[in-house]
Amino acid sequence: PGCCDCEGGLCSSWCNLIAHLTAGMANLSRHEKEKSFLTATGEKRPFPSLHDPHSRELSVVIPAYNEELRMPVMLDEAMEYLETRQKKTPSFTYEVIVVDDGSRDRTTEIALEYTKKYSADKVRVLTLVKNRGKGGAVLMGTLSSRGKLILMADADGATKFSDIEKVEAGLKDVNSGPENMAIACGSRAHLEKESVAQRSVLRTFLMYGFHFLVWFFCVRGIRDTQCGFKLFTREAALKTFSSLHIERWAFDVELLYIAQCFKIPIAEVAVTWNEIEGSKLVPFWSWLQMGRDLIFIRLRYFTGAWKLQSPQKTD
Repeated sequence: PGCCDCEGGLCSSWCNLIAHLTAGMANLSRHEKEKSFLTATGEKRPFPSLHDPHSRELSVVIPAYNEELRMPVMLDEAMEYLETRQKKTPSFTYEVIVVDDGSRDRTTEIALEYTKKYSADKVRVLTLVKNRGKGGAVLMGTLSSRGKLILMADADGATKFSDIEKVEAGLKDVNSGPENMAIACGSRAHLEKESVAQRSVLRTFLMYGFHFLVWFFCVRGIRDTQCGFKLFTREAALKTFSSLHIERWAFDVELLYIAQCFKIPIAEVAVTWNEIEGSKLVPFWSWLQMGRDLIFIRLRYFTGAWKLQSPQKTD
């Protein structure tokens, strides 16, 4: 759907021109400082690559921008769960990668305290030199991960971390092919009626408008594309993130759009979710920006300005 259905006409020519002139790829290159992490003793070690074979059962990628206040609560909960699970099942191995997205506060210093407490084998900090946006931070963390499964989890701790077991079950339900391609998305759709009652008319209108644009232009069959709690098989992460273009708020939608283009099975799983104060999302302008990005996702793929990529190694 969209204005580009008028192929051969003036509208089509303008759509193609706009799509190609404004198209860009997510920045996969790294500053020299972003190629390594610090150990508990302050030594620099190079990050591995998503292209390498997995060496951990689970990687948890946490994008964080100015999260020195909210992140410790989330990390405490996550580490307690992961450590307890490892004690019960010694074969379970994990890593947590905190991606500091160019923060101006002590996000990196706070995260490094967990490296010192648990070791750099379990907690690694990737500090980006410049702010890339949430999608860019998740992308860089994912490309640096070692897990057979890769979980994207928000630093605010809005989703109960133990709900990973729910998304793991959802992933197993849809992961039946030999290619090991599957994604499980945490979902807040079951909480929508309750949340609408607490929202203003404007925010409710913007929310439903955004849902409609997602459905109309990009992704169908997924009610909540924006929940920051998503689990990927390593193969699905490599396939989808290699084609990612958007680095800001609408990156989730493009990831799922790419997954559906590749016919990667996607499960949507209800998770526990609580509103946490301090959101970086500015309601009106962020929704408008995301709405614009949704239209451009469809336009750029439709005109060929963006193409689905084959996974390639990056610097």
